[in-house]
Amino acid sequence: MPLINFCPDCSNILYPCEDKANRVLLFACRNCDHKEESSNNCVYRHEVTHIPSEQTMVVKNLSSDPTLPRTTAVYCPRCSKKEAVFFQSQSRHPDTRMTLYYVCTDPHCQHRWQ
Repeated sequence: MPLINFCPDCSNILYPCEDKANRVLLFACRNCDHKEESSNNCVYRHEVTHIPSEQTMVVKNLSSDPTLPRTTAVYCPRCSKKEAVFFQSQSRHPDTRMTLYYVCTDPHCQHRWQ
């Protein structure tokens, strides 16, 4: 069984869905009305979650982003520069409090901290 199934009519991806009346796993096209029964009834779900501190490592040069607010109220713990950009965590967990993340604006430092 291939990892991704494609519609034989329009070549779009077939997405898994459930036929609740017949209790069957189907693959359905979101573009046309094509549906086909799955040959394997096992459903696997792999959800990747990132903690907010990992998200700051995704984007390089955050300090040069003109859309992020800047502050001179904090000192960088690494180089002692008195300017940083900051943003709030984007955690989706309801029990997680909002956290401010800072990035040093010195191009040679770029230290990130909370």
